[in-house]
Formats: sequence, C-alpha cells, structure tokens
Amino acid sequence: MYSPDTTKYLIHLTLQIEGVVDKPDVVGAIFGQTEGLLGEDLDLRDLQRTGRVGRIDVQITAKRGETKGEILISSSLDRAETALLASSLETIDRVGPCTARVKVDRIEDIRVTKRRRIVDRAKELLLEDFDEGTINSDDLLDEVREVIRIEKLEYLGEERVHAGPNVMASDAIILVEGRADVINLLRYGIKNAVAVEGTNVPRIIIDLCSQKTATTLLDGDRGGELILRELLQVAEIDFVAYSPRGKSVEEMSRKEIVKALRNKVPVEVVTEHLADEGAAERVPASAGPAGAGEAGGDERPSQQQRSGNEGSQKPPSTLGEHMADVRDRKIARFLSPDYTVLMESNAADVEGALQTLNDDVEGLVVDRIIDQKLLDLIGGRDLEFVAARDFKGIIKRPLSIRLIKIG
Repeated sequence: MYSPDTTKYLIHLTLQIEGVVDKPDVVGAIFGQTEGLLGEDLDLRDLQRTGRVGRIDVQITAKRGETKGEILISSSLDRAETALLASSLETIDRVGPCTARVKVDRIEDIRVTKRRRIVDRAKELLLEDFDEGTINSDDLLDEVREVIRIEKLEYLGEERVHAGPNVMASDAIILVEGRADVINLLRYGIKNAVAVEGTNVPRIIIDLCSQKTATTLLDGDRGGELILRELLQVAEIDFVAYSPRGKSVEEMSRKEIVKALRNKVPVEVVTEHLADEGAAERVPASAGPAGAGEAGGDERPSQQQRSGNEGSQKPPSTLGEHMADVRDRKIARFLSPDYTVLMESNAADVEGALQTLNDDVEGLVVDRIIDQKLLDLIGGRDLEFVAARDFKGIIKRPLSIRLIKIG
C-alpha cells in the first residue's frame, strides 16, 4: 500500500488528445502502453502494488472536440528510476481511438517544496507573533459597521431564513443564495433581500413570492443555475438578474449588483431556455431596463424606440434596447461590459469585424442567423452572450456563452 509520507517526487505531465475521452480511458492507456516497457522491476502495476508509486491523478477538460489536462503521479523511487518512469509515459500516443500527446512538464521534489512551505510559513508566524501591531481607524469602523449590518438581519418563517429588515414591508423582494449574500446587499443599502438557503426551497420563500414581486440574483455558477431551476418550478418568480459568470453575489461590488438588477429580464425570457437546455434563450426585443435598488414594482419594460430614428433622446443602454434597435436592420453591434457600442457593422461582415476588434467585448447583437462556423469563431473571443435572429445547425454549443434569440 502506498503511503504519502514516503513520497519523494511528483511527476507532472501535460496531456493533449484529439478527441473527447474520459479519465478511465486515460488511465487505461497509461497502464496498457507502458506494460513491459521497462521490465518487471519498473512495471507500473507492480510499482503501485508494492507501494513505490502512488495513484494516477488525471485532470482533464474537453472543449471543441479536444481533450486537454494534466496527469500527476507520486513516486518514492530514486531520482534515476523516477526520471526513467516519467520518460516512458511520453511514449503514449493513443487514448482509446484518439491520437494523444503526453509530455513531462516537470518532476517536483516534494521535500524541497515542503521545506519552502515551512520557511514561508515561519516567516508569516514571525510577522504575526512578533508584530506589535498598529491601530487602523478604518478597520475598526468597518468592523463596527459589519456588526450593525448583521444585527439588522432578520429570521423569517419556521425555517428561520436570513433576510434584510425590509422584506416583509416591501412590495418587491430579491432572492439570493445565502446569509453572506444578504449581508453584502445590506452593505450597499439594499434591505429587501432574502436567502433561499440551498436547493430545498423553504415554504416562507414560496409564500413571499406569491405575495410580492420576486427577482432572483443568484451566483453565476452551476449551483446558482440549479437553484433557479427549482425556484421556477415551485415559486412565482417575476424577474431574473444574472451575476457575472463565475462570481458569487457576496463578492460583487455595488456597481456589479446595480448593473445586474438594472438589466434583469422577465421570467418568461429564461423559462424556455431552462426547460430545454441546449436551446437558445428567447428574449423579447422589447426587454428594457429594470430598476435597481429594491427591485421595485412589477411593471414589465416597455417597447424602446430605435436609436436610429429621428427624435431619439439617448442611445440604447441595456441589452433589450440594443436588440430592439438592431432588429430588422441587418446590422451587428459589439457591446462593452456597460453596453456601449464598441463597433457597429453590416450583419454580413461579422466575421471580418471579429478579426479587427481589439477591445474588451462583452457580447454581440446581430440581425442574422448564426451557424456553427460563425459560433466557433465567436467562441474564440470569450464573449458572455450572443443575441441573434436565430441559431441554425448548432451541434457544439459553447457552455460559456449565452445564446439569445431576438423575439
């Protein structure tokens, strides 16, 4: 049995496969293609059985028909044996039916790493234990204010869910995931937030949603999506506000929170997408700006005037306004994170515009049909969303991009 205490070296290998495979396929290829290569004394299975080599840790991700990742193998062999074992792994040229390339990135000496970690920690302890410390007034004030915010938290229902002080009195509520999210919104003066506390939605949340205008503001990750799916099934949700991708509500700044609430969309916009994953969201081109702060009111955004028409008072400032303005005009707009226009072009020239655009592009709004070839090109620019007239022939949909149909 292998013991981590005996580890001397950690072999780091990079892996690139022309196809989509799973971890068991990689492990099988490692054992199968190295068997008997170095003789009985350095056979990988025997080395694992006798505890001289640890488990094979494979971390891979598949994207656009390719699989890339890293392989980690711990070793208690000596330097020469470890180097020989590592080099033998570079002979692996196939994983399942797919062509593969394996390369040794580095061989880490665990003992050196441990010594470095010990020294770094000793430095930290030295500073923490012997620093006489200084008084920072701002830190003291922040600590006192934090206590006040926590004291303002209320507990609602038999489930005692965390909520802001204005939830019961307000006509509108904001549904967030947990206590830390409620506190962060309190920090910026938003007092009508209530925590869902996971995927098992409490009864008090369902009752509140039936009585008030409910807006969801959940984390921009898989967990937030799962909670939203359940809320849409059991509660009467009116609006959905999106957090930045990969960011939790408790980490968001005031500007990010206000922007997310201002650009909330009616629940009808997302129900089709969530019910049939893989289909594009169908967003009415009339979806306009939604209020920030306490998500007040349940009025739906009205139809916006095109910015190109005579007498327009201001340029579009939300995604819904841009979609209404682009529709039926055969044009494309590349938008910045604050929804200003970075570039406008003919809808047929999107491919060329993508090659010349150097700014930080948040998304694309275009009055044309998007096919797989164009979507792959767009995916290379790491956009947050693409709003188009329709999407045809899409086989591989990028998980990182929201596809929105202009209604």
